[in-house]
Amino acid sequence: MSSNQTDKPLNNKQLVGLTLGTIGVVFGDIGTSPLYAIKEIFKEHLTMDSTHILGVLSLIFWSLMLVVALKYTVFIMRANNKGEGGVMALTALALSTAKNDERKRHFIMIIGLFGATLFYGDSIITPAISVLGAVEGLNIIAKPLEHFVVPITLCVLTFLFMIQAKGTTKIGKLFAPVMCIWFLSLAVMGINQIIEQPQVLAAINPYYGIHLLDELGWRGFLVMGAVVLVLTGAEALYADMGHFGLKPIRYAWFGFVFPALLCNYFGQGALLLKHPEAIENPFYLLAPSWALYPLLILSTLATVIASQAVISGAFSMTKQAIQLGYCPRMSILHTSESEIGQIYVPTINWILMFAVFVLVLSFESSSNLASAYGIAVTGTMMITTVLSFIVIRAMWRWNSVASYLFLISFFIIDFIFLSSNSLKILSGGWLPLAVGGLLFLLMTTWIQGRLFLNNALDEKKVLFEELEERIKTNELVTVKGTAIYLAKTLHGIPQVLLNNLEHNHVIHEKIVVLTVAITDEPFIDDEAKQVKIRKFGSEGQFYRVKLYFGFKENPDVRYALDLAIKKGLDIELDNVSFFVGHEHLTFKRRSKFPVWKREIFLFMFRNAGNAIDFFKIPVEKVVEFGVRVEL
Repeated sequence: MSSNQTDKPLNNKQLVGLTLGTIGVVFGDIGTSPLYAIKEIFKEHLTMDSTHILGVLSLIFWSLMLVVALKYTVFIMRANNKGEGGVMALTALALSTAKNDERKRHFIMIIGLFGATLFYGDSIITPAISVLGAVEGLNIIAKPLEHFVVPITLCVLTFLFMIQAKGTTKIGKLFAPVMCIWFLSLAVMGINQIIEQPQVLAAINPYYGIHLLDELGWRGFLVMGAVVLVLTGAEALYADMGHFGLKPIRYAWFGFVFPALLCNYFGQGALLLKHPEAIENPFYLLAPSWALYPLLILSTLATVIASQAVISGAFSMTKQAIQLGYCPRMSILHTSESEIGQIYVPTINWILMFAVFVLVLSFESSSNLASAYGIAVTGTMMITTVLSFIVIRAMWRWNSVASYLFLISFFIIDFIFLSSNSLKILSGGWLPLAVGGLLFLLMTTWIQGRLFLNNALDEKKVLFEELEERIKTNELVTVKGTAIYLAKTLHGIPQVLLNNLEHNHVIHEKIVVLTVAITDEPFIDDEAKQVKIRKFGSEGQFYRVKLYFGFKENPDVRYALDLAIKKGLDIELDNVSFFVGHEHLTFKRRSKFPVWKREIFLFMFRNAGNAIDFFKIPVEKVVEFGVRVEL
């Protein structure tokens, strides 16, 4: 469901359908954390006594309550961009509050981009740790097969990445039923143990968590670094709200997912109170022996669904980054005619697949991978807090006390998690930081290069009035039809138009200079805002047309021109030619563009997807011209 629909009132049937949909898509990542979280927390040199077990459960309960339930579900999800969530949509919304403040815009863009790049670091770890955590059930169920954990994991992941090109519409219909069974299983397994050891419920008291941290001293940081594993997927609640809306996600979380997770975590704690040796794999040892094989299959399916949500999120994030001009154009394929969000980005898919395979083969177990997990998630959480504060101050008009209380409270919680996870940097946490840092370098280089390119084109800018004078002083042959020239900038005429006049000495009866602009809003609902038309020239020969698309929309020039014709653009689409400039870039001797970034930018520029495919321009009507530009 697209974001522009999320604000409409829902009837009971729609609400139930969307709530089930959120269970199948949104909660996969956070819902598979019970597979490995408690096992990893107790690896931080904790003794298996009631004080430590209740202390850990208390930390888990209050982390979920404060971060996921209160911060994200109650507050952050209200800071949405026309119903769209996620760090990229939030960055665009925050940028819209600082249109006249360049320093503030620069700050917002830098931290927003870094948050987005950390998301990619998380995207490569989630499939690896989740599927490994599920398949490691073989270590409990069938010891002789434990050597096959890595090969089976790789087979499952291969299947997952291979089906992306075919789309997940059909298989996606199974997501909700499978995840409903999964969460019900979590709850039932946990409740069985809680009934036997009801004293475990005392962990709801925050005293136990505070007492544990006080007792451990600095080692409490290590524990908090592992507790963050229960929060993985919190960003997904926010990022996926554009597909489902705020109300269904809240209903699903508070009414079903949160209780099921708590039952399972407390159930694992109850099991450990009775059988401390079960720490080997408390999740699988919760289940009766007859249920182990079905649980292994269900766990594997649940982790595949969790991984699918992260991969789809990476595709969606990439599309938004392209639209906003933060990264080069790539081939984006739509795998569903009915669902706008069902996209496939081949380049990202194969890069993710390669990176995930390297991780599985390098770390070999979910325990080893847990050391790399957390720092990217907590970094993005902290950035989300800061960006939300900017939106709260500028758009919600909260008073200073309330807004700073929000910032300080959640910033402290985020900082505790981030600093505790920073202790993992040397043992694997460097990996998502390295991925994020590399992508941040590429994105900022691309943005800087595009800025230099636009400035260079602006320097050569010729106004329509000057063009009219040039036409009068040159002998040109007028030919029938309309020429549409694509321009990167919103002002002046493109170099490709001047080149055509200079080399071919012909001019069309009508000339349209067309610019496609992507806005900070996810969708442009008002047709009046989608198309701007201005007429130039004494004979009404020239038109300046600006087409505006939201960053979640698919730019379709043909469709937008149909709309422009209805609004008064006097052309016939069957009788047009599109002229597109193909820039050849070189750098001036004294260019201010950093020398070490030049080859990086040129490589990205040469390998970027072309505007013809991206804007859905009929290829048989296109004429390309080479344009030399010095930066």
